[in-house]
Amino acid sequence: MKKKHLSILISVMLCFSLIGCKSSNEKVYTNPGSGSVNEQASNSPDNKNDNTVNEEKNISEEEINTEKNTSTKDNSDEKPSDEAVEKEEKPIENKVDQPSKDATEESKPQLSTTTLETKERDWFFIPKKDGTPSTVDPSILNLITKQDGYYLGNTNEKVLYLTFDEGYENGYTGKILDILKANNVPAAFFVVTPYIKTSSDLVKRMMDEGHLVCNHSTNHPSMASTALKGKDKFNYELENTAKVFKDLTGKDMPKFFRPPMGKYSELSLSYTKELGYKTIFWSFAYKDWDINNQPSHDYAKKMIMDRTHSGAIMLLHAVSKTNTEILDDVIKELKAKGYRFASLEELK
Repeated sequence: MKKKHLSILISVMLCFSLIGCKSSNEKVYTNPGSGSVNEQASNSPDNKNDNTVNEEKNISEEEINTEKNTSTKDNSDEKPSDEAVEKEEKPIENKVDQPSKDATEESKPQLSTTTLETKERDWFFIPKKDGTPSTVDPSILNLITKQDGYYLGNTNEKVLYLTFDEGYENGYTGKILDILKANNVPAAFFVVTPYIKTSSDLVKRMMDEGHLVCNHSTNHPSMASTALKGKDKFNYELENTAKVFKDLTGKDMPKFFRPPMGKYSELSLSYTKELGYKTIFWSFAYKDWDINNQPSHDYAKKMIMDRTHSGAIMLLHAVSKTNTEILDDVIKELKAKGYRFASLEELK
């Protein structure tokens, strides 16, 4: 009999043991987000605590299934906790609104021979004789346009931009100014530093009579070659001329620059733009600079009349005896053809 009671007692204890194991396993697999990882960690204290919480709150199977479905959504729909926002967003704000010095340095465009072309180029264009604008290669036009370079003005209107280069004074500028004043024509004079120093009265007169006195460099070098010597030496060529002009007149020099001899590179144009200047090339010019081989009046007039077009930026040299002697007639004839003369300040 005792053996029989003992056997029954053992059977009862065994049954309770099996029921307890089954109950424990059910708590692990009904936990939201459970799977193989939760199964492996079913004996961890955290899982036991979670199961206890679920049990104490009497979470229904429907609630648990809802949580499972939510947890499988794309993470982009979930809002991070306040703590996560603080940790993730603050560094981003710091980088955007308050960049470090190193970050600022890295973000600045770096000009170097590896990023901008340094090849020296000579300005050239293809003139027309039918009153249509001179043309340049599309790649050249794209290059100069990106760097605030101009060789044409407004081609939709019969407007001309008269410019003179002043490398040195040859005794004709005063007469040229007289003609411009008599015909009420504005012009731009591109001067080098020595010209400002040696012809200060003429420079003041240019300015007083409404003309632009513009930058043609300090020493008349190839700006493409100068750019290869470093930005400081390049900048000196323009900044020194502007300084000498301001010392003389008390005014800032207009921000128009003509590269000496028409020599330039992508790098030199970029450096010029950085200084706030527009580079002014031209769409009309002829061989008027050789004082020992001046063209005849008829030849010069024909060249000018045949090749003038709407929006022309006209380059003449003030050292030319021929230019001085035909200028009044040329201006009157061009006005008779419906052209007007405008300042470079109209360029857009």
